[in-house]
Amino acid sequence: MRSLALALAAASLASYAAAFEGGHRDIYRAIYDRELRKRNIVYDGNIANAYDFVIVGGGTAGLALASRLSEDSNTTVLVLEAGDTGDAVAESINVPLNAYYSGLPGTAYDWQYTTVKQPNANNRALPWPRGKVLGGSSAMNGMYTVRPSKVEVDAWAGLIGGDGSTKWNWDALFENMKDSETFTPPSDQIKSEGNIQYNTASRGSAGPVHATYPGFMVPIVGNWTTTLADIGVAVSSDAYGGQGWGAFIATSSINPANWTRSYSRSAYIDPLPPRPNLAVLPNATVTRLVFDTSNKNNLTATGVEWAPSSGAAKQTVKVNKEVILAGGAIGSPHVLMLSGVGPSDVLQQAGVDVQLDLPGVGQHLQDHISTQVVWKTSAQTAGSLRTQNLASNKNGGSPAFLSFINSATAYVNVTDLLGPDFAPQFKQQVADALQSSVDSLVPSSSAEVKKGYEAIYNVTLNTLLTSPVGQVEILLSLTGGQVDGQNTLAIQAALQHPFSHGRIALASADPFTPPLIDPQYLSHNADVVLLREGLKLARKIGGTAPLSASIGDEVSPGSSVQSDDDWDKWLAGQIGTEYHPSCSCAMLPKEQGGVVDADLKVYGLANVRVADASVFPIQFSAHLQAPVYGLAEQAAKIIRATYNGVGWPSANEGNSSAAASSSASVPAPTQTGDAQHDTNGAVSSVARGSVGLALVGVLVSLLL
Repeated sequence: MRSLALALAAASLASYAAAFEGGHRDIYRAIYDRELRKRNIVYDGNIANAYDFVIVGGGTAGLALASRLSEDSNTTVLVLEAGDTGDAVAESINVPLNAYYSGLPGTAYDWQYTTVKQPNANNRALPWPRGKVLGGSSAMNGMYTVRPSKVEVDAWAGLIGGDGSTKWNWDALFENMKDSETFTPPSDQIKSEGNIQYNTASRGSAGPVHATYPGFMVPIVGNWTTTLADIGVAVSSDAYGGQGWGAFIATSSINPANWTRSYSRSAYIDPLPPRPNLAVLPNATVTRLVFDTSNKNNLTATGVEWAPSSGAAKQTVKVNKEVILAGGAIGSPHVLMLSGVGPSDVLQQAGVDVQLDLPGVGQHLQDHISTQVVWKTSAQTAGSLRTQNLASNKNGGSPAFLSFINSATAYVNVTDLLGPDFAPQFKQQVADALQSSVDSLVPSSSAEVKKGYEAIYNVTLNTLLTSPVGQVEILLSLTGGQVDGQNTLAIQAALQHPFSHGRIALASADPFTPPLIDPQYLSHNADVVLLREGLKLARKIGGTAPLSASIGDEVSPGSSVQSDDDWDKWLAGQIGTEYHPSCSCAMLPKEQGGVVDADLKVYGLANVRVADASVFPIQFSAHLQAPVYGLAEQAAKIIRATYNGVGWPSANEGNSSAAASSSASVPAPTQTGDAQHDTNGAVSSVARGSVGLALVGVLVSLLL
């Protein structure tokens, strides 16, 4: 037997060596990578009976939290993710350009939510794609890495007050966003072709998530900032240091070592060595939290109930310390309400026993809405180049070409949109509408929730609207198809700070029935005005040199749309989500319909936190991926400080002996490095060494 064991061990070492010495990549390396990435993911469904921390949701924030919390070897962490691993659709996830042509929306890896019918959007029920897979929406989004501005983040900190003014101000979030990323500058060629400006001092250099520019640039992108400057929009030389407004070429979450998507799984989980204190369980839908109700004023979660499918038996895992909800703006309030925590009228209507009346759960829901102006173009686009490459090359082009995604953007302020004369009048009109908006637009009878809406409204009006911060995002899209045999390009406009707020509510007590989603799009007239003016600006940009030299006839909305009334009627039938829902478990004082405090703890619950985009009390003029990673990094520091004395204000200060020893024995996730190869964006040289040493260890143990 020992001889057989030695032979098997030697064969394993030979296979390991072959993978790095020119062995057949499709056999050795692919198998090696697949097994390497599985180390902390539970594929057989077997988990322990209890964990210190149970994280509900293995998405953008959830996997980042799991990675950071499990750095402490004296802490056990379980992630319950409703979706599958994503292994079967790795190419759809990993290849950036596939996000537009063969991505996950509409598949089994998408929750496929829809809103209730929206009266101000031609009574349409609109799709809300959200990732149902390890990595969540970071596995299917457009990969924009765009940060909010200092004025917005400080406004958030001001709304929660107290120690939240230091934990969640710009300085804190800025450092945590940097902690989450590794920025790689573009090549000189890409920098020149895209007319790209950046400041490395504002970027992270050693974080898990990669941020860079595509390895291929469509030439027309180079005309973007020049065109915007010609119409008076400022061009930003540093959009990531707290002044995220003006025109610029944005970075994307791409790993430049192999031109693959960098997302929460590939960044925070795949590079890890085996951690016996970490388990990530896919295909596990959380059905409710189980509470000890002996103290009605401070319920304690003792377990998390889950099931692999709607017809399967429910199971419960015990909680030793805390439950952390990271299900996003839809999932987190949904789980709270299924557990009997939320507005009592909503719970009772759905047939759920009320454990805790917390009116703000699901309220204050905000989203970015967008639509676009489309033209025929004589220029090359990503869509046309992809078609040409597919015709000549079954692989559709090189990895560098397939890394191209839209990245030209601009955040335009209220003066850019309305002009210096009308902007003050518009502000006064919005101010005059405050009380009627509170009375008629808040989808709750709770006085607390109405106070919260008023607080958010006033911050949006008096702090954000009159600042340089963008009220509308303008984006150049080069990934559309052809019309009448000609290429097209689009300029999109997306509202950033809506005065229209909605809610998430229960449709049923059945956890497998989707919740009701009602963003109340365009219920406040200010949103109509701002988006309309953004679309007018998009049309103006299309008619301005040098971009206009490549633009032909307008396809949509076309020349028949000219007056304000024309625009308003047209956009009502066109708008949809920009995929950025947030604010449904808002970090506000409880008396303002808040759900969590400055430590992310749910009011009235002893050991439940929420850590995802649902806790933002205001929408940011940004894509939400970067601030969510920053939020998760900060949340991990706060939680670790509570139990191990590490993490706040810095994970490197005041380490306990347990945590200090764990940091030596269990490496933290770091940048993935140049040693990665093209089968996955997360396999690190450190991990390769771990596998090699493990195999050597097996051989040595057999010899002893």
